[in-house]
Amino acid sequence: MSETQKPRHGETRPAPFRSGRFFNIGSQWYFACREGMDRGPFSTRQMAERALSLHIQNCNNVRRATGF
Repeated sequence: MSETQKPRHGETRPAPFRSGRFFNIGSQWYFACREGMDRGPFSTRQMAERALSLHIQNCNNVRRATGF
């Protein structure tokens, strides 16, 4: 991600500081979730990025299905 944070859809104020979701420990990659849990390990950052994308899709599906 670039150093300059862009506002998210619907944000009208300058974007707040956001830390990266991805981190590695040794050669293993993880991503941090808003739910407070880290997910991983993954053997590559690209695999962690794909897993995050699927996690977000799943959360959005649950939100739509439950109305939350």
